[in-house]
Amino acid sequence: MEQIGELFGVLSEFTTWTLIVSLIVAILYAYIGAPLWIWAVSGLVALYGVGAPVWLISTYVVLCLIFNIKPLRRTLVTSPIMKLLDAMNFLPTISETERTAIEAGNVWVDADLFSGKPDLKKLASESYPELSEEEREFLDGPVEELCSMVDDWDVHVRKGFTDEVWDFMRKHRFFGLIIPKEYGGLEFSATAHSAIISKLASRCGPLSITVMVPNSLGPAELLMHYGTEEQKKYYLPRLAKGEEIPCFALTEPTAGSDAGSMTSSGEVFRDKDGEVKIRLNFSKRYITLAAISTVIGLAFKLRDPDNILGKGKDLGITCALIPSDTEGVKLGRRHDPMGVPFYNCPIDGEDVEIPIGYIIGGHEQAGNGWRMLMESLGVGRGISLPAQSAGGSKVATRAIGAYTAVRHQFGINIGKFEGIEEPMARIGGFTYLMEAARRYTCGGLDIGEKPSVVTAIAKYNFTELGRQVVNDAMDIQGGAGISRGPRNIFASTYISTPIAITVEGANILTRSLMIFGQGAIRCHPYAYDEIDALTRKDANAFDNVFWKHIGHVVRNSARSAVLSLTRGAFVSAPVSGPAAKYYKKLGWSSASFAFLADIALGSYGGGLKIKEKISGRFADILSWMYLATATLRRFDAEGQREEDRVFFEWAMEHAFAQIQESFDEIYREINVPGLSWLFRGPIALWSRINRIGTKPSDKLGHKVAQAMQIPGEQRDRLTNGMYVPADERDTIARYDNALNLMVEAEPVYHKLHQATKKKELPKTQPRFVIDEALEKSIINKEEADLVRRAEEARVDVVQVDEFTLEEYQNQTPSTPKKKDKDKMSV
Repeated sequence: MEQIGELFGVLSEFTTWTLIVSLIVAILYAYIGAPLWIWAVSGLVALYGVGAPVWLISTYVVLCLIFNIKPLRRTLVTSPIMKLLDAMNFLPTISETERTAIEAGNVWVDADLFSGKPDLKKLASESYPELSEEEREFLDGPVEELCSMVDDWDVHVRKGFTDEVWDFMRKHRFFGLIIPKEYGGLEFSATAHSAIISKLASRCGPLSITVMVPNSLGPAELLMHYGTEEQKKYYLPRLAKGEEIPCFALTEPTAGSDAGSMTSSGEVFRDKDGEVKIRLNFSKRYITLAAISTVIGLAFKLRDPDNILGKGKDLGITCALIPSDTEGVKLGRRHDPMGVPFYNCPIDGEDVEIPIGYIIGGHEQAGNGWRMLMESLGVGRGISLPAQSAGGSKVATRAIGAYTAVRHQFGINIGKFEGIEEPMARIGGFTYLMEAARRYTCGGLDIGEKPSVVTAIAKYNFTELGRQVVNDAMDIQGGAGISRGPRNIFASTYISTPIAITVEGANILTRSLMIFGQGAIRCHPYAYDEIDALTRKDANAFDNVFWKHIGHVVRNSARSAVLSLTRGAFVSAPVSGPAAKYYKKLGWSSASFAFLADIALGSYGGGLKIKEKISGRFADILSWMYLATATLRRFDAEGQREEDRVFFEWAMEHAFAQIQESFDEIYREINVPGLSWLFRGPIALWSRINRIGTKPSDKLGHKVAQAMQIPGEQRDRLTNGMYVPADERDTIARYDNALNLMVEAEPVYHKLHQATKKKELPKTQPRFVIDEALEKSIINKEEADLVRRAEEARVDVVQVDEFTLEEYQNQTPSTPKKKDKDKMSV
């Protein structure tokens, strides 16, 4: 009782100001992440200063010694905690396949964003590379020419490419973009690879798919990193020249997203001559290029029942190269993915016998296939599909900008209607953002980063934003969007969008499991090491990371609170100008995200793996922080152009609005033992009052929509990298021509409008009063000719394709240069 009285006596010595100062010091220490010994010394000074009794100071010193002297802490505190966590199965167990997937590649800026204290200066100075002269020449030469040889409608009607197109792709080594020059390839950077796919996609979806698949996950990629020198010398030059057409067989009827559960099998045996071989049985589906392939990359589970290779009986997933004409391989069929004419096919094999040397990398790489696949997919996800979506969005921005300026209803162009401006703003804003993230992601890949979480973010978000863009474009075009034919540039993209959503990791899986489910372990500074130490029952390793994790939580709780109260005021922005306030919001978002992620990890433990709805919302926050980072980098790298500012600000406002929405949903749904009420009540209320972001204003959206309708350098830069055809009969060329004529004729239209207001001309469409205006000298002959050409172009733009009944039943391929598409048009 006497000691309790002394304790209250000590507490009474703490005046209001003393408590306030102590609280401020504690928050400061937490905010800067002060080490434990500084806390200990400061506490001792405080106790001594208020005249604490010897027993209290002694108790405090003992506790400080226990927690600051590692051997004592490990024995008295950490080991019991480990036993408790192990008994509770608190931390998630990680299977061998999960471990391989998590360890594949590395972390990059995602780790910064996950940390709660990102190095914004580093994020703002990440590589933002330009194309080399050689790469630029290829893009402006062979890529441009290939685009001119292909017409999307023709490809869909023909259900494939002409021999001329295939020969051109082989001649110019489109299938060897990533293959090193020493093996006959082009050895282009990820930035160039992405730019090429983006440009091809802006012309023809099946064309981009056909080029991107051999240059993504497939034999070439695997051979480059894991093949023997003999395999490389044989296959890579042939792949680069297109003499070999590759495919890669991974997906099975019962193993889709869960590729690790594949049933395709291989068994090591010796034939009658004593040669070591593998007997394969497999059934694969959705394999792009399979029906025309000459070499198959195959993933299967390898067994060695007699331990011939000396590596055990169950070796695991293995990758091998198999000539397509090998006995027992069954090809010659194809799927029909949404009617999009690219080769996507099943492959079966029954008792297919291959030499052991067909394993990629030789028999030493037997059982290493899963790691090969995870590392290769981790890179490819960030290139092909994001590039395809970016290219399609540029087409939408250019076409819709022109279409809405040219299309008139109710006496004005539809681009002035607010209902049209809203989806237009999304199209323009997303296009600016996607190009920023495409360049930023490829910049990281080009400096050697292999960030599997970032590339999963790119794949998921680009394809989802691409889906939104094409939906908006279709809505704006209305009947013109749903009427298929040579003039329609959106229907094929609209139809094929689910393909991009599905492949290379279905988007539902990518969002709910990969981005945050794996990201929480991979990107968190301590989580993976804690799980690993607990699994190995290594108390020393666990002690090293567990207490750092506790300090990490304390730091981020303080940073989250302070930055929320000050709206990021204490975040140091690495640049000045319009971008500075968004860097502050990024630092604030990261601190709140990191703190809340640790709350979720602490609340759900290993169960967080199956809380996919919560994980999905965390994934959205991490995704939009990354996309915002990339957009900030683009704006600064391109000189903070004032004319780009509306697109930049719209993208940033949208990003932080999405972050805010996800925080709100997490606060509403998260279960924190004993504290759920705090997050669902006061914290959620404060978050709604003190919002990180709100949706872009109508005024800002109006500016974006209007900028899209103005021809010139800014519009060209926004859509830079897409294919802009020279053939005036092409839809994009028609749109551009009409827009340019309408803008040029604007002063003449103004004269006609003023004359109509004065009742000098009847109130009707301008094309019907040109002659009368000329007769009354309201306009001169040159002006009449100009407005007549503008009206002809405007009317031409809004036409849609039509077919006779016979033409519709018997559609045949047509090449624009040889046959005028207008023959079947109004």
